Amino acid sequence: MMWTTRPRSDLPGGISAVRKGRGDPVILIHGVGLTADSWGGQIDALAERFAVTAVDLPGHGASARLDPAAGIRDWVDAIASAVADIAPPYRIAGHSLGALLALHFAVRYPERCGRVAALNTIYRRAPEAARSVQARAESLSGTGRPDPTPTLERWFGADLGGAPAQACRTWLETVDLAAYADAYRLFAHADSPEDAALSGLPCPALFLTGGAEPNSTPDMSRMLADRVPRGRSVIVPDAAHMAMMTHPAAVNAALLEFFTGETMVGGHGD
Repeated sequence: MMWTTRPRSDLPGGISAVRKGRGDPVILIHGVGLTADSWGGQIDALAERFAVTAVDLPGHGASARLDPAAGIRDWVDAIASAVADIAPPYRIAGHSLGALLALHFAVRYPERCGRVAALNTIYRRAPEAARSVQARAESLSGTGRPDPTPTLERWFGADLGGAPAQACRTWLETVDLAAYADAYRLFAHADSPEDAALSGLPCPALFLTGGAEPNSTPDMSRMLADRVPRGRSVIVPDAAHMAMMTHPAAVNAALLEFFTGETMVGGHGD
């Protein structure tokens, strides 16, 4: 099974990670409520060419929690410190909140980022969408573990019986609640870097999402690709928020093509 719990390595700053493979470094950053194991469909494929480090976000998996008041720069710096002993340049891929962190990493540490891939990321949410996700974040301040079903329905639609949805249910039912609330608040109030920073991004960038993704929409990925000088968008037909788990072959092909640099980067790929 792709999404079983893999052995962890301890990195500086209390960050844990799944590490596999040899070659140039690839850093993988997962989304809210998940773990590094959510990259199970990518780790083995990428490890045939690269040295993969899939981190557990702060407070997730086996990683220590950050201060609840930490902002997106603090989260980026925590990841940067954790992988500081890895020789750059890195190829970085992030999913959802991890995609925002990857983009902010590329802006904050351009000398360490050779290529960045943002999967199912957001860009300038509409006001109604922003209010909705912020309301969900505020609801986590109450007591008791929330039912993960509404989250899973947003991610997968009505079919929650498959292995990807079941794996995500397990992670959401076992994640540290306080750390989950920290990450959700961060995601709810964060956005992609400022347009000026995106326009000045020196490295190639890939923006991938699902054609059936209602939140991190195809239009967002296309707009980001147009904003970044060497940006490219890829839309995976019929995929939704968890494209990397539900459509691993398509996602792996796009990441391997992008990370190996074997084709020209630029424009739309859908």
